[in-house]
Amino acid sequence: MKRLYSILIVIVALFVFAPLAVADPGTPWDKKIAGKGRFKVLSAFGGAAVLDKETGRVWEKSPGDTDGDNDVDNDDKTTWLSALIHCYTREVGGRKGWRLPTMEELMSLVDPNNPTGDPDLPLGHPFANVQSSFYWSATTNANGSNNAWVVDFSNVGNIGTGGKDSTLVFVWCVRGGQGIDGQ
Repeated sequence: MKRLYSILIVIVALFVFAPLAVADPGTPWDKKIAGKGRFKVLSAFGGAAVLDKETGRVWEKSPGDTDGDNDVDNDDKTTWLSALIHCYTREVGGRKGWRLPTMEELMSLVDPNNPTGDPDLPLGHPFANVQSSFYWSATTNANGSNNAWVVDFSNVGNIGTGGKDSTLVFVWCVRGGQGIDGQ
């Protein structure tokens, strides 16, 4: 009888906790994929999005046009709140559900072995219009809620902070995973 109760408890635990274990079914971050095999341009998104097979995240292929003029320049830098709104309302390849990436997600795109890449992305990447500059993350700086972390794609992924209301930085939206809510 005791054995039957143990089996029932295991079965109930599987049904209760298994969905939590797959809440973020993205690819485990414990493998490194080098070269062109890491990224896949998604035809289901009209070629406007890229799957990173190393992290399971889907990125905009051409990030940053926030003013709608079909080019990326300094006019496309924006505040953190505007970056959040831009991603939340973004439609890429006919799909919504975009968000501002966490600092860790942005850092996963930096290739520290390509310091002269300008931008410092992995060799063979399919992205277009990525600026050799800072990009907003959704991650608030713990030292002050008025600041958020930024990632520099011109200096092997150095990080910094920007004032949420005052600093103007580029935006790169992502899909998948859980991310964090902008605060």
